[in-house]
Amino acid sequence: MPLIDVSPDVSLAYETFGDPGDAPVLLVMGFGAQLIAWHEDFCRELADRGRYVIRYDNRDCGLSTRFDDHPVDVGRFIATVTSGDIPAALAMAPYRLSDMADDGLGLLTALGIERAHVVGASMGGMIAQTMAVEHPERLLTLTSMMSSTGEPEYGRATPEAQAVVSAPKPADRAGRIAAADRDLVWASKRYADPEALRRLAADSYDRAHYPAGLGRQLAAMTLSGSRADALRELTVPTLVVHGLDDTLIDPSGGRRTAELVPGADLLLVPDMGHDRPRELWPVLVDALAAHTGDRPPHPA
Repeated sequence: MPLIDVSPDVSLAYETFGDPGDAPVLLVMGFGAQLIAWHEDFCRELADRGRYVIRYDNRDCGLSTRFDDHPVDVGRFIATVTSGDIPAALAMAPYRLSDMADDGLGLLTALGIERAHVVGASMGGMIAQTMAVEHPERLLTLTSMMSSTGEPEYGRATPEAQAVVSAPKPADRAGRIAAADRDLVWASKRYADPEALRRLAADSYDRAHYPAGLGRQLAAMTLSGSRADALRELTVPTLVVHGLDDTLIDPSGGRRTAELVPGADLLLVPDMGHDRPRELWPVLVDALAAHTGDRPPHPA
């Protein structure tokens, strides 16, 4: 797996699919999820539609740079935020979503790519939105998938989904695989696949088990604030995709994103939760291929 320096402090693990001469599509993954959460077959299907697909591990995840010198205890961080002591919470976080956005754009630069279509899922959607807001000249298009705007009143998790996110994860391999069944709470109801969840958990554990990064990513996501005002001014052509079965980030997060971004297209997908089941890949790949098709440059 290639590893490339994207800044003096960060190196990212990445993988590509397709012809480098095709239009580049950067896939940005979500909270605590490695690049393999963008299934290899999904990437190949998109590459087969004439796209140069790039997937990568965010900082503090997978094989990319880890910030071990800045430990963040998840329970203590959540308690600090809940108590309203935001200055203390801010002091815990070594980086923000802006830094994670710079990582992705730094990867494009290191690969010699000036502009790309950027697709982000969940926290990756928040990172992708931040890329578009702060560096619109680097994006051909934005796709925000199963994500939200940073406004706390939109995209809330159900109590059941929040309980799963907050619950301690087993440290051993067998326990981690068994615990993957908990993720069914936000999976697509019609296409729920416990075996696929267990397989991803096993592959992720074997590739790069690293729970210590979760606290820092959570802090970055929690403390980066609302993007609402900036999204109202966004000029990047935007597609918003959200599953109607999503219980981790309620569909109101997607609706709000599309409402704020001028001219955004909204695709609400029936039978899709906070996942990308194989049965819905034709819908998603068609939508991405259409959105990332040839189009005139947008104003920066």
